[in-house]
Amino acid sequence: MKKILIIGTGRSSATLIQYLAEKSGEFGWNLTIGDRDLKHVHEKASLASRAIALDIFNEQQLNTEVQDADVVVSLLPARFHPIVALSCLRYSKSLLTASYESAEMNEMSMQAKSQGILFLNEMGVDPGIDHMSAMQVIHRLKEANHELLCFETFTGGLIAPESDNNPWHYKITWNPRNVVLAGQGGPARFIQEGKFKNIPYHRLFRRTEVIDIEGYGKFEGYANRDSLKYIEKYNLQGVPTVYRGTLRRPGFCRAWDVFVQLGATDDTYTLQNTEEMTYKEFINSFLYYSRVDPVRTKLYQYMHIDQDSDVREKLEWLGIFSDTRIGLKDATPAQILEQILCRKWELEPGDKDMLVMWHKFIFRKKGESQSTLLTSSMVVTGDDPFNTAMAKTVGLPLGIATKMVLTGQIKLAGTYIPTHPEIYEPVLRELKKYGIAFQEKTRVWNEEEEQ
Repeated sequence: MKKILIIGTGRSSATLIQYLAEKSGEFGWNLTIGDRDLKHVHEKASLASRAIALDIFNEQQLNTEVQDADVVVSLLPARFHPIVALSCLRYSKSLLTASYESAEMNEMSMQAKSQGILFLNEMGVDPGIDHMSAMQVIHRLKEANHELLCFETFTGGLIAPESDNNPWHYKITWNPRNVVLAGQGGPARFIQEGKFKNIPYHRLFRRTEVIDIEGYGKFEGYANRDSLKYIEKYNLQGVPTVYRGTLRRPGFCRAWDVFVQLGATDDTYTLQNTEEMTYKEFINSFLYYSRVDPVRTKLYQYMHIDQDSDVREKLEWLGIFSDTRIGLKDATPAQILEQILCRKWELEPGDKDMLVMWHKFIFRKKGESQSTLLTSSMVVTGDDPFNTAMAKTVGLPLGIATKMVLTGQIKLAGTYIPTHPEIYEPVLRELKKYGIAFQEKTRVWNEEEEQ
């Protein structure tokens, strides 16, 4: 009997565990789920053959569980994957994650290959489905000897229209800490018309573009941190434009930029007396001193926010000028902002989220002077606050790949991301059965549209 070990049972685990529980019943596998949080373990226990409290820093316990498994799936934060990977190397077990592949994980590739095991990273939605769906089109264009002139891709975890009831048009469906820290850690880098471009963090949310997806309306996209590394990953050397971004509804980025400019997204230092501080005092701590000016007046003047700006509605709705006590000890600005957002952007009973992905390809067919625009879009809606679109699009690709490893469909060894047809073709094919599919449209491209 083959055994699967899942480590981590956070927001995106529900669909993964359900899928692998069903496949375990079908194939006669044994499914163990482990998490340091006993509450999460108990919530998922009914779907597993075995549910345990697992602390990856307990080396003996981790080694015992990994040694007993045939394949390990980690849903832990990316910084913890190398700890699990070292244990997997010790016992020659394959490891799958949905996280970005770190340099530390990549350095283990040769050892994993020599042991005949697979370390498959970036097997979720973004990263994951974005790689697979993009590479499927890129490989198709290259096989037809077409010249690729532009590749852009955007993904957004959003709220479904029927559950959109706040002025931000947004609710949290993934790690809230990552929402607050999005875009930090260096400038956004990409290439546009052959020119290398850099957007520093303090300008990131003011450099956006509008994207219209038929049937779902307009979105705005801002650049992801580093698009340049995908030139090599996707073998796009010589392509004039390569750009990866994130989607939000129009107006979100301009309002979010207020927090960026204020310094409220900073996670590098702690504030004083945050246990007793109120939300209004938190905002005031970044502003000039005045005995008489209200905090909201100071903020709007400092940020040059007009009286009729819809940014005001968004900020007021969050309650940032209230006397609500923070209650966090030695908190960073980012941690306080995260608390404010989690209280207001939480999914309510009956809410449905929405995952949107959009690719843009401009290519020239062999022997032709006219260019063609190909757009490919995917929209997935969640069922409820637990079986979310985010959980589906993260969990299903990871679960399908785990099944493929156990059934011998993937024969690769070493450290990989899902840019190989051996991985993405069968995964994308099965995802269609779950309603996760892309709609393509093509038309003649008019270069004046870029002006």
